[in-house]
Order: sequence, then structure tokens, then C-alpha cells
Amino acid sequence: MFAATVLAAMRAQDRRRFLPPEVAGEHHRDAPLPIGFGQTNSQPSTVAAMLTLLETFPGMRVLDVGSGSGWTSALLGELGGPESSVHAVELVPELVERARAALTQPWVQVHHARPGVLGLPELGPFDRILVSAMARELPGDLIDQLGDGGVMVAPWRDVMHRVRITDGAMEITEHGGYRFVPLRDTRF
Repeated sequence: MFAATVLAAMRAQDRRRFLPPEVAGEHHRDAPLPIGFGQTNSQPSTVAAMLTLLETFPGMRVLDVGSGSGWTSALLGELGGPESSVHAVELVPELVERARAALTQPWVQVHHARPGVLGLPELGPFDRILVSAMARELPGDLIDQLGDGGVMVAPWRDVMHRVRITDGAMEITEHGGYRFVPLRDTRF
């Protein structure tokens, strides 16, 4: 089911801290919750499934695409520990500021997404990439930011996928149907 380390990280990083006051009382619900600007804080069981598929490890370099409220970034920081480097990217400036204010781990940084650029190519390669928005197709620009031995978990075409790069070869597996807010990039 879900990795024990993921469940421990979810207990350590209280979802309430990353929710607007008007929905914070619903933090316990296994449902996506609105955080404003047409965005949501993802359903906890979906987040747990994605993080389990991601196969996180201490000291990893991670890219969190569509970080929204910053909760998944905090979870990745918890899973990677202080030796890790977590770079989150979010399109909505107000959510970037909220996430920065809610995060307490200095090894987790939230960046404002740049127009026409998917991810943070100048900071790659990454060991792990988590995408919390629905693409229309495999986001090739993110594959280019994934290092050898790297894993990306991302939804596209309404299906959750795990992409693993090994010696330059790409293996893609499917892991069930999901719904997310759209990945807002004109290329997808």
C-alpha cells in the first residue's frame, strides 16, 4: 500500500499548516481542498500513493512541479532530510509566498515558475521529480532534467505514470486513473 516512511512524513508535516484558514478544519478529509487561484491541496491518499511510487531516499535532489501550498514540498523535505535538496516550482505568485511562509525546512526552496519554462533545468539533474498537475502528454522537458537512475511520478492523460531512467533507457509504468488541475504550460 503506502510506504511507512511516507506515512511518517505525513504525520510529521501537518497538512493544516498549508491550508487557508477557511478549509484548515477539513485537513483530516481524504479529499482535495481548495487553496485559491483555482488550485487545490491534493487528496492525502493520492499524495501518499505518488510519494510511495517516487521511491524517495535521504539526501536526494528533488524537483516538485506544481507545489501549490507547499505541502508536498515539505513532505519531500521530510523524506529526504537535511542532506537533501528540494526545489519546488509554482506558477501562482501568491501561492509561492504562502508556501515559503509555511515551510520550516531550510533545504526546501520554492521558486516562481518562469513563463515558457517547465521545471528548473538550470538546477538539474534531479534524482526525483514529482508533478502534481495533469499534463496532456509525457512532459519531455522534465525528462531532460532527470538524472540517470532517476524517477519521475507524473499524471498525464488522466493516468498516473512512473518514469525511471536507467543507463539512458526510459521505463514507463501506469498506476491508475487520477484527476488533477491542469499543468498550465502552453506546450501541454
